[in-house]
Amino acid sequence: MAALAATAAFAVWAAGRLDAYLDPDRRVPVVALAPLLASAVIGTSLYSASDELDRTAVRPWWPRRLTHLAALTGLAALLLVPAVLGHTGTFGPPAVLRNTLGCTGITAAAAVLLGARASWLPAFGYVTAVYLGAHGVHGRAATVWAWPVQPGAQPGAWAAALTAFALGAAGYAVRGARPEGPRG
Repeated sequence: MAALAATAAFAVWAAGRLDAYLDPDRRVPVVALAPLLASAVIGTSLYSASDELDRTAVRPWWPRRLTHLAALTGLAALLLVPAVLGHTGTFGPPAVLRNTLGCTGITAAAAVLLGARASWLPAFGYVTAVYLGAHGVHGRAATVWAWPVQPGAQPGAWAAALTAFALGAAGYAVRGARPEGPRG
């Protein structure tokens, strides 16, 4: 929780330095990277120290996992919105909400496949590649694959981010994070 609050405070501070009132497109770094940092924090919290107990529990763990993921995702989204208030049609709160959902979905799916410790890597690689490579790219296909850097109201970007969140959350709820290997 403290790391999420620190991430949000950093995003608000960084957004204040961008002079976004002159050009809302200057918010793209905050809109793309703040949700990425928040999803990395969420991903590390998906670690389960008692994997054997989780698998042998009398009650199913998927509701608890899903609640944990949804609560942290919602908290992150609420904390990041003040960084981009205003200009809702471009890079405002809808874009931050969408990117928080999408990045968290990728991170949750990666926790299932790679483990909680490395869950931030695929989202970091994808968002960074899109941020660096999607400048000036337009079209319907770009709204889907470049969803982290699209304005808030793009339907293709929302569809991609919501799909990533739904798949990642479902996978994490059902399977949990991949157990970490023995340290040695």
